[in-house]
Amino acid sequence: MAEIKNYTLNFGPQHPAAHGVLRLVLELDGEVIQRADPHIGLLHRATEKLAETRTYLQTLPYMDRLDYMSMMVNEQAYCLAVERLLGIEVPIRAQYIRVMFAELTRLLNHLLWLGAHGLDCGAMNILIYCFREREDILDMYEAVSGARMHAAYYRPGGVYRDLPDRMPQYQVSRIKNQKAIDALNRNRQGTLLDFIEDFCDRFPKNVDDYETLLTDNRIWKQRTVGIGVVSPERAKNMGLSGPMLRGSGIAWDLRKMQPYDAYDKVDFDVPVGMNGDTYDRYLVRVEELRQSNRIIKQCVDWLRKNPGPVIVDNHKVAPPSRVEMKSNMEELIHHFKLFTEGMHVPEGEVYAAVEHPKGEFGSYLVSDGANKPYRMKIRPPGFVHLSALDEMSRGHMIADAVAIIGTMDIVFGEIDR
Repeated sequence: MAEIKNYTLNFGPQHPAAHGVLRLVLELDGEVIQRADPHIGLLHRATEKLAETRTYLQTLPYMDRLDYMSMMVNEQAYCLAVERLLGIEVPIRAQYIRVMFAELTRLLNHLLWLGAHGLDCGAMNILIYCFREREDILDMYEAVSGARMHAAYYRPGGVYRDLPDRMPQYQVSRIKNQKAIDALNRNRQGTLLDFIEDFCDRFPKNVDDYETLLTDNRIWKQRTVGIGVVSPERAKNMGLSGPMLRGSGIAWDLRKMQPYDAYDKVDFDVPVGMNGDTYDRYLVRVEELRQSNRIIKQCVDWLRKNPGPVIVDNHKVAPPSRVEMKSNMEELIHHFKLFTEGMHVPEGEVYAAVEHPKGEFGSYLVSDGANKPYRMKIRPPGFVHLSALDEMSRGHMIADAVAIIGTMDIVFGEIDR
């Protein structure tokens, strides 16, 4: 008898379907996976260690770079932790702005996930459809913070500034004439809130388009139904959260269970799956696109009617306005001290978690009373989900490993931290 033994295959780290620098060592029996061993650390940037040598405000932009698909939600968890240590109350308008941008960020994340996951499984067009809508949301990011990705817009005590009164306009160029530019600028004539409202009115039709392409597509269903099944008990035992947990039938959402910012003031439903497979997790995320759109509309209505401050007026935490700073010596000193020395946070430890698009994202801070964190620990959802990959992929084919990595929606910035 010929001796038959399993062989190992390197999947990545430059594999286009690995969603980052994941080196996956697969032990195979023919084309069936017997064991999957994830090798991580190729993107390690020591974010948690760097925080110990930076002031609380200087650490904030590092949050954007953890999960670079869900930038503002990472900032939100960090800001909530700092605010709890400081014991400050965020103005209500800032809370609504935070919720609105957190849900826009959820759309950003899920759209990239949907496009990339479709592409992994062989559906080409869906990526182009999803990126069409992402472009509008990135324009909203740019209008409010000046950056398309790494916004650093949330601040301990509120947000950096109020919503702008006008949207940036496209300019005539050698590529586009005046008629084409006028068409592009048609919905950019008003404020940022007008632009967001116009987007929210168009978006449900776009989600219908995605579902037309995928939901009843038989190739899509063959690639996802019954793949990577996780029972409700195993999902809880493995520490899954977000759509990975809700896809297995457990209605756990931190926005409902432990509301933060203004989530207790908006109305939305929590979508839940039935079978715990890749297809159910797809359906959960698509329904989340619709629910997030619903939350954003409510925030736009509220923000139109309720002007007010968007950051606390405690100048030990938040800088004074430019006008005050340039006309008053005391405010100038506050400004100088805040940006050179930073804020001093009382001693203590705190954990703040948010319902990140991928699951529970937590920020654990230990303060010794200095102007820098004594220790920071990040609890990313992707790291926990990746640890379930071995169990989820056993007995499946190599092609199914791609679908399972896709359904986890992992981004390596937060896994390697």
